[in-house]
This record gives sequence, structure tokens and C-alpha cells, in this order.
Amino acid sequence: MSSTVFLGNLPVWVTADDIKSWLTAENLVADSVKVIRNPETQESKGFAFIEAPNEEEMTSIIRRFDRAPLEDRILRANQAQPPRPKGALRPTGPGVSAGPGVTGPATAAAPAGDGQLRRTRGGRKHRKPGGGPTSAFAEELAKAL
Repeated sequence: MSSTVFLGNLPVWVTADDIKSWLTAENLVADSVKVIRNPETQESKGFAFIEAPNEEEMTSIIRRFDRAPLEDRILRANQAQPPRPKGALRPTGPGVSAGPGVTGPATAAAPAGDGQLRRTRGGRKHRKPGGGPTSAFAEELAKAL
């Protein structure tokens, strides 16, 4: 099991050195700290990953920083999830659990009545019920495929 902590809702000015000093001040140990940055602007994206040496240390870091106030923000800390492949849809719906620590439906997939996956955003479906084509062009394209 991974010992990586996701630390989110960080102000853009926070650096890896800042996080390391916070950990040191709390007598917590981390193998590495990586603040995720926009590759074009190098501005922080507002979250970081902390590699803890073991599960116990990871749990201590999460307990200390989850819901901790920083400026006008409340930090979020939880066990990091493995990255999903780009463009992957996450099935949701009756009987499917999003899992612990998962918040918000940024872009999710819901099963349509015909067994197809239907993209949703913010709870609104972007296809007409039945998942059929929406224009004459789309109908012709569907026939060709």
C-alpha cells in the first residue's frame, strides 16, 4: 500500500521547502515533498504529494494537516490515489461507491439505460435520454461506424 499523502487547497505561494519546514516543526518525517506546478507558468496548482516513510507516518501527517487552517483556506490531506489513465471514465451510479476521500463529480460516467456510458458534468447529462444521435450528421456518422 502506498504511503503517499495528497495535500490540497494550498495557496500558490507554498513551496516544497515550506511544507518540509511545517513537517519538521511537527516532528513528522517525509522522504520527499513535491508541489505540483503548471508546466507553462511554473505557478503552483494548489496541491502537493508527500512521500512518507511508512503507513504510520502517513497517518500522522494526514491527521495533522487535514482540515488545518492556512490563511483563509482549509487544507485537505488524505492518502493519495494512484493516477487514472488520461481520458478514463469512472463508473458511478446505483451500487457503485466513489470511495473514501473522493469529492465532487468533476467529470464522471454514468451508465445509460442501454448499457452505454454517458458523460455527466455537475450532475447534468450531456446527451439526450436514450443516448441517440442529436443531429442528421450524427445519425449518418453512426450508420457509417
